[in-house]
Amino acid sequence: MPSSNVRTFITLAVLVGIAVGGYFLFFSDPDYTDQYGPGVVAPDVPRQTSPTSDDEFPFKGFTIEPVADFVVTARVLGRKHYSSDTEAKLSPVDLALGWGRMSDESILKSISISQRGRFYFWKTPRFPIPRDEIENCSANMHMIPRDDEVEAALKAVERGQVVTVEGMLVNVYRKDGWRWLSSTKRSDTGHGACEVVYVNAVRVIQPGR
Repeated sequence: MPSSNVRTFITLAVLVGIAVGGYFLFFSDPDYTDQYGPGVVAPDVPRQTSPTSDDEFPFKGFTIEPVADFVVTARVLGRKHYSSDTEAKLSPVDLALGWGRMSDESILKSISISQRGRFYFWKTPRFPIPRDEIENCSANMHMIPRDDEVEAALKAVERGQVVTVEGMLVNVYRKDGWRWLSSTKRSDTGHGACEVVYVNAVRVIQPGR
């Protein structure tokens, strides 16, 4: 049998190992150390042209109201598939996207990102860039694919990739009064801050392009 000192040492070693392992599991993300390499890989802010001249239209039992034409090229900070909520009938995928320095893997290594309940959350033990830059250069976006082909492309998107999404910001209504409204600002946070995007096309940007 080990002595009490030896047992104490073993216990401490195990606890330290768990703590260190947990830290790197939570705060470092190997998905960001990929073929793109360090540095800003999606420098531009999303392009929003408002107002749009498109009329509202029916879609899967809902009414889609176009708000603005929208194009974003950004790094995928996270993607979450949904299947059981009301919104999943329209949007089976949420993408958390980052641009500017929120597309730089050397920055993202210090930020833990997760998604649940149609929200995106971030946490960091230290701020590699100012807080308002993290909030203004990233967003959780609800993706409404226009057809099965776009849906398949969205579901194939992987964390860490750089993607271009083209479509419209939209508000969604249902006859019983239910509604889903898109944010039209990149600077807001919390409830109502997510963009609702009707997606016409999505493509992955390959390294070097």
